[in-house]
Amino acid sequence: MNYVYILKCKDETLYTGYTNDLDNRIKVHNSGKGAKYTRCRLPIELIYFEKYETKSEAMKREYYIKTLKRVDKIKLIDGFNEHMNPCNE
Repeated sequence: MNYVYILKCKDETLYTGYTNDLDNRIKVHNSGKGAKYTRCRLPIELIYFEKYETKSEAMKREYYIKTLKRVDKIKLIDGFNEHMNPCNE
């Protein structure tokens, strides 16, 4: 499985990435050995992810999400959180 994910950093910034092992990638980010961007913004928190069958699909989606403005990323995240926890009303 391939994943596109969004992290919330300690400084409240958002980081978007791609991986084929989501659990391990989060551990690597939080160990300080992940992306250069997140190393000085620890700890990070996984706040969004999508699954894809192919690497190509995931990387295309990652690119698209990276082009979004912060406000649009937050809308995407909020919609995901509502879907994942429908009891929140």
